[in-house]
Amino acid sequence: MTSATATLSPADKKAWNDQAARSRAGIGADLRVSFEFFPPKNAEMEATLWRTVERLEPLGPQFVSVTYGAGGSTRERTHAIVKRILDETSLMPAAHLTCVGASRAEVDDVARSYWSSGIRHIVALRGDPPNEDGFVQHPDGYQFAAELVAGLKQVGDFEISVAAYPETHPEARSALSDLDNLKRKIDAGATRAITQYFFDTDVFMTFLGRARAAGITVPIVPGILPVTNFGQVVRFSKMSGASVPGWLADMFQGLDDDPETRKLVAATVAAEQCRRLHDIGIRDFHFYTLNRADLSYAICHILGIRANEHWAAQGDAP
Repeated sequence: MTSATATLSPADKKAWNDQAARSRAGIGADLRVSFEFFPPKNAEMEATLWRTVERLEPLGPQFVSVTYGAGGSTRERTHAIVKRILDETSLMPAAHLTCVGASRAEVDDVARSYWSSGIRHIVALRGDPPNEDGFVQHPDGYQFAAELVAGLKQVGDFEISVAAYPETHPEARSALSDLDNLKRKIDAGATRAITQYFFDTDVFMTFLGRARAAGITVPIVPGILPVTNFGQVVRFSKMSGASVPGWLADMFQGLDDDPETRKLVAATVAAEQCRRLHDIGIRDFHFYTLNRADLSYAICHILGIRANEHWAAQGDAP
């Protein structure tokens, strides 16, 4: 973290990151990116996270989000990380908040704590239970993300992002009901939707068209997952409902024991995905970093996103 930016106001941070956008080359000149992190489980992982934050900070992302573990299991760690990002960096943090395992009063208290700490952006999610038994509403809790969004707006005038599912949430009754649920979240006060990752650009294009036809006009930001471990992606995709195209499997075939080549392939695939999305007018991208900076930084560089001029000058200083 840099002391030069630790005390910037939210308005100054926006100006700082807008300046970073003007420092971009190629198609990156009109791109806006954001990054997602998760709370580390131990000191070694925490050190990795902060190295990642420091590496990505000069790119001037719109915001960075910090996830909330299943069942609210990382509540304190999420709060601590978000607060440190706010206090010690130029970044604008967004805290994930879910409905799982807590009453409305408890969730509202967490939201008030964020507001009093200066956090103005929440990623509101129904959330995942800490086991595979499915979501069970707390007797006094929020049942749906739309209810959570409405409740947050009662606490403070948060900027609220919500989740969207181009290939339909695995628990939804149908694609139509899933889209209706997204519309309810937007109508409740959300100002942005961030999608589950996907690999087929046509899937996103079709979903975006359906969302616009349904009257959803807020930005729908594609979630981009650089593939670091293809086997893990396949397993997780089976649970999340995301499809894995055959061409992607072909790309990673025979690379199980070749991590360096996997990185090159992953960066190329994700950058091409972003370029195709840019061709249809998409300008915002949200990267699931898995707390690793290398791939997200490389992809941004390929796309023409460059460090803020101030950071570049610091790098040139003797």
